[in-house]
Amino acid sequence: MAKFLRINPSDNVAVAISDAAAGEECTVDGTVLKALSDIPAGHKIALKDMSAGENVIKYGFPIGHLLADIPKGGLVDHNVLKTNLEGLQDYKYSPSLPPVVHSNVTATFKGYRRSDGQAGIRNEIWIIPTVGCVNGVVQKLRDRFNEELSKYPTIERVMAFPHNYGCSQLGDDHQNTRHILADMVHHPNAAGVLVVALGCENNQLDAFRELVGDVDESRVRFMECQKVNGNEVDYGLQLLRQIAGNAASDHRTDIPVSELKVGLKCGGSDGFSGITANPLLGRFSDWIVSQGGTTVLTEVPEMFGAETLLMARCKDERIFDKTVHLINDFKEYFIRNGQPIYENPSPGNKAGGISTLEEKSLGCTQKSGKSAVTDVLKYGERLKTKGLNLLSAPGNDLVASSALAAAGCQMVLFTTGRGTPFGTFVPTAKISTNSRLAANKPGWIDFNAGVVADGKSMAQTDDEFIDFVLSVASGALVANEKSGFSEVAIFKTGVTL
Repeated sequence: MAKFLRINPSDNVAVAISDAAAGEECTVDGTVLKALSDIPAGHKIALKDMSAGENVIKYGFPIGHLLADIPKGGLVDHNVLKTNLEGLQDYKYSPSLPPVVHSNVTATFKGYRRSDGQAGIRNEIWIIPTVGCVNGVVQKLRDRFNEELSKYPTIERVMAFPHNYGCSQLGDDHQNTRHILADMVHHPNAAGVLVVALGCENNQLDAFRELVGDVDESRVRFMECQKVNGNEVDYGLQLLRQIAGNAASDHRTDIPVSELKVGLKCGGSDGFSGITANPLLGRFSDWIVSQGGTTVLTEVPEMFGAETLLMARCKDERIFDKTVHLINDFKEYFIRNGQPIYENPSPGNKAGGISTLEEKSLGCTQKSGKSAVTDVLKYGERLKTKGLNLLSAPGNDLVASSALAAAGCQMVLFTTGRGTPFGTFVPTAKISTNSRLAANKPGWIDFNAGVVADGKSMAQTDDEFIDFVLSVASGALVANEKSGFSEVAIFKTGVTL
């Protein structure tokens, strides 16, 4: 008999935990009903006869309205379901703040203490171009210095981060590039940084250095290729050797979890995302906040339809106002570009059982747990406040993950029901929503949250997940690192000259 789950007692649909064939009987809360068609795992079955125009309820909230009558046992998917969302909205602060929870046990991880007081979880050298014109130079520097890396046992990896920007950009695009790259220079996962400029780009090195501000000059060096006499790669290698030599005494030491900053992201979501992996991240987020640590939720378009739940958890009216601006400013971005605000979910989401943006958002925001929202960051801003933060960035996986890392997150936890191999410039751990994906893509997936749907207890899974995250913070590599997949993607919104 097929298994279905009714998530909330008020729901009028249930989610298939396993594939159900047409005519197969299933039990939901003790009631037996028959599937009238094939219902793939992750998709929804109607628990009663429903009429066109009626709201479909999942997670205890409407996720859209029906376009046609659906009988009890029928498949409810994107073909028969339409969003209820529209346009800009006015919001009122109606706080429903959770109780503050402090852990009685202080957890630690083995990290690197930096000279500015920050804590890193990796000891890497990063080569960052100010402009795409020197991408070839930074990649050659990485390859050449990797040949010497055995001489510097404290350095774990050397990474180059080519990108297409830094010139021919105006306004916000130009500032976005400068701020993200400057954030990277200050990131605690880097034992040292070599910034490589060309010389004639819009992102001029002198102005960029001013934006970067104070740095440990023994660990952060700058090179302008047009001003180098002779071969810029040879000169860059000299600088890299100096940086690596200055990191010779680096070592891991016990650091409290209160200094851990973790980004929360999902991509390729499916019908299990809001049942297994995203709630797991939510419980983890609450745990790290109870330890005095920091988590960051982003993907603003995937808050649409669930934003009022976050607004009710804003710690005060000032943070509420910042959250309202976060939501409406991103809606204005869609409107300015003549695009529909609610044209989401993606084809992969729909194939996995997600039918509307409300359904996607209600599952997505579960990654934030139940803690109070303590601050809201603009794109390119760095973290200032501990606790749960919201960050302005799009849903695009690489852009949003890069924004989380640039904000200061030492790692990103990424839930997925479809799977993806990518990684941003910090460890990007993939948490599968279902066991089928974990079994099929062991080279992509780092932790399987699908075991919860298989019957494993949430308490045991939570404990194992905390152990997993702390092991990553202490040096255990995740799949994208093992594969060498580490990239940066910068949000582009306007004209290219």
